Amino acid sequence: MLLLLVRHAHAGDRDPSQWPDDTQRPLTEKGRKAHAKVARTLRNLELAPELVLTSPWLRAMQTAEIVREVMLLPQAPVPTTALADDPDLARIAAEVGPRGDRSVVALVGHSPWLEELAALLLTGSDRGLKVDLPKSGVMALDADRLAPASATLWFFLRPKMI
Repeated sequence: MLLLLVRHAHAGDRDPSQWPDDTQRPLTEKGRKAHAKVARTLRNLELAPELVLTSPWLRAMQTAEIVREVMLLPQAPVPTTALADDPDLARIAAEVGPRGDRSVVALVGHSPWLEELAALLLTGSDRGLKVDLPKSGVMALDADRLAPASATLWFFLRPKMI
């Protein structure tokens, strides 16, 4: 299966006066536009996910919805708290469920947890690889299962590359 690790789009700086609960901080217009370009690029590469799992935090859910809209996906993104915490492969694997070799699954979440998840899948340790995944960045990992050191990096897309 191909896992698309997608960091949420730009949501501006933390501002406790506007969003006392930081999980409710929304995307900026800049973030929406940048992520729409990323989603169009994934669509052009014919990498439409059959499942989009997302952190329940607003900015991640809005990012996942942009993926759904731009890629014309029939199924709404599925919120999961497993993407708003330290990487727990068992929890994430349970959410992903059994998938075929040609399946594409998008996981939309936050830094540093997505970088730690990538490191864990690639090296076997959540600290085994330093990754700088920018907002709206996508890492594509090829994996036959969700287990430590089970994945291979297929590509790394930074929004500035588009």
